[in-house]
Amino acid sequence: MATILYRLGRLSFRRRRLMLVVWVLLLGLFGVGAAQLSGPTSDELAVPGTESLRALDVMADRFGDGGDSATAKVVFTVSDGAALTDREPQDAVRATIAALRTAPQVTAVTDPYQTGTIAPDGKTGYATVAYAVDATGVDAASRAALLAAGDTARHAGLGVEYSGEVTEQAEADDGSEALGILVAAVVLLVTFGSLVAAGLPVLTAIIGVAIGLLGIEITTGFLDLTSNTDDLATMLGLAVGIDYALFILSRYRQELVAGHDGEEAAGRAAGSAGSAVVFAGLTVIIALAALTVIGIPFLAAMGVAAAAAVAIAVVINLTLLPALLGFAGRRVLPRAQRDGRGDRPVRTPYGERWARGVIRHRVPALILSVAAIGVVALPGLDLRLALPNDSSASPASTQRKAYDQLAEGFGAGANGPLILVVEAPAGTAAAAGEQARQLVSGFDGVVLVTPATPNQAGDTATLTVVPRSGPTSEETRELVHDLRARQADFTAATGGATLAVSGQTAVDIDVSEKINDALLPYLSVVVGLAFVLLMVVFRSILVPIKATAGFLLSVAASFGALVFIFQQGNLAGVLGVASTGPIVSFIPIFLIGILFGLAMDYELFLIIRAREEFVRGAAPDEAIVSGLRHGARVVTAAALIMMSVFAGFVLVDDIVIKSLGFALAFGVAVDALLVRMTIVPAVLSLLGRSAWSLPRWLDRALPNVDVEGGRLAERLARNEH
Repeated sequence: MATILYRLGRLSFRRRRLMLVVWVLLLGLFGVGAAQLSGPTSDELAVPGTESLRALDVMADRFGDGGDSATAKVVFTVSDGAALTDREPQDAVRATIAALRTAPQVTAVTDPYQTGTIAPDGKTGYATVAYAVDATGVDAASRAALLAAGDTARHAGLGVEYSGEVTEQAEADDGSEALGILVAAVVLLVTFGSLVAAGLPVLTAIIGVAIGLLGIEITTGFLDLTSNTDDLATMLGLAVGIDYALFILSRYRQELVAGHDGEEAAGRAAGSAGSAVVFAGLTVIIALAALTVIGIPFLAAMGVAAAAAVAIAVVINLTLLPALLGFAGRRVLPRAQRDGRGDRPVRTPYGERWARGVIRHRVPALILSVAAIGVVALPGLDLRLALPNDSSASPASTQRKAYDQLAEGFGAGANGPLILVVEAPAGTAAAAGEQARQLVSGFDGVVLVTPATPNQAGDTATLTVVPRSGPTSEETRELVHDLRARQADFTAATGGATLAVSGQTAVDIDVSEKINDALLPYLSVVVGLAFVLLMVVFRSILVPIKATAGFLLSVAASFGALVFIFQQGNLAGVLGVASTGPIVSFIPIFLIGILFGLAMDYELFLIIRAREEFVRGAAPDEAIVSGLRHGARVVTAAALIMMSVFAGFVLVDDIVIKSLGFALAFGVAVDALLVRMTIVPAVLSLLGRSAWSLPRWLDRALPNVDVEGGRLAERLARNEH
């Protein structure tokens, strides 16, 4: 592979104008495709085959309402000293309802005075608006009509807020990516000492992300993708795109300083650092693509989209970056090196000083580092998972205001009602539904059970259950399980009728539990993959064990910090976390996949040089020092870039992206700066020569992968002589 990449690097450098034209045309082609083929995103986070989803399908079939039809709630409030039952507020509310009933795509609007959805204190009430299409089919005119209908009530002095799928709009770009890119550019400028060198990785990363996002837009025309998919792809594409360019550009500069011309330097950089980039990219891609095997469609789609963004970053850095280096020439070097003044002695690299300090104090360094991670990881034992809802929206949003008003007026459970679906022989559903109401009314966690509503055939009925607790609380989850535990009793008592628990709250609970069940198997797959890949690269058993153990420490620390802030609420105000609660269900599984790939990057770029030096005869400790001497500066810069890009997303209001950005930034800091730079050298020093041993039979069985292009370098050295 190193030889192929060497030739590709030289070709891209030599035919740089053609390569640039190809990428510009590709960007334009994707842009045209996105403009013509893009479709809406979907925020339906459901898992096929769960009880809640099957019950929704039954409702769609038996009641003929489409099942997926969009709804919205219009929440009315009055100030102190007034009540919604007063004459003027009533007139204003009914005028709003009348306007809503004439709005486009609306099929029904409930009247809170007829349905009893006025709070006991008379201060809060709500109407439910039903649409003829699902949320993605509600057009801009219908959304505008929904918002405009409340003007009459507002002019009468009422508060009007909205919740539901129809009101969920994609948040405007707040420039968080730009801040991360700016910090990354500063780190690159300090690292390379050249504006041109600092600008190239940023440019290639932006082009890669643009193509990836346009590709996602095209895909939405054919598949359902969540609205967070593009944020995830942007986050990961920027981070790895800049990092991979950093590794190749750093090696290119070394080859220039060594006296090679530009084309030869580009080929050698692609054959050595480019080989490592391919390996590093493949680890991330495989980890993300593995999400397709856990049986959760929306996670699989997000994982594949993110993996595609990483693949684009790898290809761009192997083709477009060498072409751009051809245009840049020697301007990627600091002026002193371009003028031939770069050979003066410099102080010992900090990576070497750090490595010798860790080796000298390896036992206390190891104990203190592991203990620190253990303390940070402890809150992770309290990890609770749930899907996001309006309670995690921005406090300034109408959805969050509506959520808070409903909770205050009707209790926390009003925001997460459950739907019971009763199936019975034709003509008996009403009676079976009444038995279900009597059964469920006796549960402690239930505030209200509505009378059963049968369908026209009388073989199905639905009931609405309002829990005492909120939709993401542990009490509501237990209530769902308790209701399902009585299903057999209900069937026996009714002579064959069935009872299913559904509704958005039950769907969210089912999805969260499905993801939670997949967490350990997925972690096992990732850890097993890490072990095999590292065993092939390092020709060792103990080094992969040490590396995967370090990865688990990084994941544990990230989980702990995530729970400490976003679930328990500590330091939440510092990060602008408006509301705390269970962690978004799919954050941990993405955190595992992405951190795995990044951790393997750092392990590779730091330790592969140590292995090469040991094979050439260096003492174990000197081999470790050599690895950090050559890799610490680049890995530190790469980690700082990753952290800055991920941390930029902490500024957004979306709780999914905010929490994932924080967890990744923290995880990268722990893995690169503590695990790889401290724990790994200390453990390798303690293991000594045994760290690099491998049984002969296993050595013969494993493929020999030249990740750093060592054999290529030897062949080129022979050719020079």
